[in-house]
Amino acid sequence: MIDFQNVSFSYGAQQGQRSVQAVRQLSFSIEKGSQVVLIGRNGSGKSTIARLMNGLLLPDQGQVTVDGKLTTDEDSIYEIRRQCGMVFQNPDNQIIGTTVKDDVAFGPSNLGLSAEEILHRIDESLAMTGLLDLKERAPHELSGGQKQKLAIASVLAMRPDCLILDEATAMLDPIARRDIMELITDLKKNHGLTIVQITHHMEEALPADYVYVIGDGGIAFEGRPAQVFDQIDRVKEQGLAVPAHLEIARLISEQAGVRYDREEIISFSGAVRFVNRVLKDRPAGPIRECAYRPGPDESQTPVVDVSELSYAYDTPAGAPIEALHQVSMSVRPGEILGIAGHTGSGKSTLIQHLNGLIPAAEGKVLVLGRDLSQKKVVRDIRRHVGLLFQYPEDQLFEETVALDIAFAPKQQKRNPLEVEKAVLRAAKRLGIDSILDRSPFELSGGQRRRVAIAGVLAAEPDIVILDEPAAGLDPAGRDALFQDLLSLSSEGATLIIVSHDMDMMTRYADRILVLKEGRVAGIGTPAQIAASASFLDQAHLDMPAPKRFLDALAGEFGDLDTSCFNVMDAAEALLAATRRTADG
Repeated sequence: MIDFQNVSFSYGAQQGQRSVQAVRQLSFSIEKGSQVVLIGRNGSGKSTIARLMNGLLLPDQGQVTVDGKLTTDEDSIYEIRRQCGMVFQNPDNQIIGTTVKDDVAFGPSNLGLSAEEILHRIDESLAMTGLLDLKERAPHELSGGQKQKLAIASVLAMRPDCLILDEATAMLDPIARRDIMELITDLKKNHGLTIVQITHHMEEALPADYVYVIGDGGIAFEGRPAQVFDQIDRVKEQGLAVPAHLEIARLISEQAGVRYDREEIISFSGAVRFVNRVLKDRPAGPIRECAYRPGPDESQTPVVDVSELSYAYDTPAGAPIEALHQVSMSVRPGEILGIAGHTGSGKSTLIQHLNGLIPAAEGKVLVLGRDLSQKKVVRDIRRHVGLLFQYPEDQLFEETVALDIAFAPKQQKRNPLEVEKAVLRAAKRLGIDSILDRSPFELSGGQRRRVAIAGVLAAEPDIVILDEPAAGLDPAGRDALFQDLLSLSSEGATLIIVSHDMDMMTRYADRILVLKEGRVAGIGTPAQIAASASFLDQAHLDMPAPKRFLDALAGEFGDLDTSCFNVMDAAEALLAATRRTADG
């Protein structure tokens, strides 16, 4: 259906900036009705390739065809864009209607269809995405997952043959992400759509028919999911990760000297069966307990102290919407506190109270011992508290990356040499020192996020608050970011990190605060928070993948430590565990 022949594309030089080649001599094809996933590092060219597919970008060399029609043919471009609908990472960027049904109606209206046909397509596409009961709702009243479904419904109303999803699940909580993946499966299986998906969640690539690993604007390697993820070293060389269950199974295979079937262990259940079978008669090794980060010093005075904080948002009509209800928490110097919860649980509202963006209407917020109810205090505290918003484009505005990072140090009245040093230090920490002369608006989503984080760190705050800092980052970039955050903590900074990613939170946070519907559902160490699968499920959070794998085998082993949050610890815990006897 989609065919690339020797395609190259460069982002042109603007205002003296250098030209950057994003796609190089790329040739591949996508069959009608297939599900194809593109994975690769930030800046590897994935999003550019997606935009070349439906003519949002046109190749400098080579040709792209959709059902035989050239994307460079002006007479065909509107039909190509109808055939290949695109859904972006942030649904707010493509929602324009005042109601759900108005937004879905926009596309069919532009096709010149009759009112009767438009109404039929509205109901049809909303029913397919499970939003039919919400068609009179205003889009801003929807959750993040519902907004993404609305973006998909608006594309489906155009009756496309192909759905292109560019990191469409990156900002969603685990439940919403699963809903979108189930919808994608249904659209392929029951409606015959071709699916092209770009993702950094490796588990989302497993149901695909074919996977392309993109590197440096071309195809690094390709194959069925089992073929691609069987090449663990090559996958990691590309800055990507392997699903935890598969990597644990491979580690057990190597240690036990037993061959594996890659088609079996590609699925979670198959990997569990394989490990269970391999360890059936293997003698247990020495007892191995999983490692934990030491907790904060409880004797220290908190740098953040929140007491009985409640907050409600006003609405144009009707009662205010309560976002926080009697939330109490404290953070110690040098601590890494994770804040987790479903979309709309109050996470962003809470952290915006911590630097005075939202004044405490009910309850008390103390930061560095000072009460943020006083306006004078708020102005001074913001010099000590850095805040990264959920969407990096919300705080990028300068012409170049260097100028954007330099903004905060300049506002602190530092001299030019100090500003330059702060910019270079932050840029090197985030691995973006090679793109300082580029416009932040021509970067990939992951690169923009690094720039936004660098802009926060350049101010050298005592407290760093990051809202979904790793969303949109490739696995290697995500790991590198959290390692950098650990080094910040060791240098004395206090970190508050909002994230849906329980794998990263349990590996790096000292404690995790879980919010549910604006209330504190729980707070404790990673092991305490991850102890109950039902608790996490009720909070719309995923069990960390290594622990989920161990939990699946816990019934078979008497002394298995299931509180392991990385694959190496999980594999060693399994090798050390003693199998239960029939009567044990």
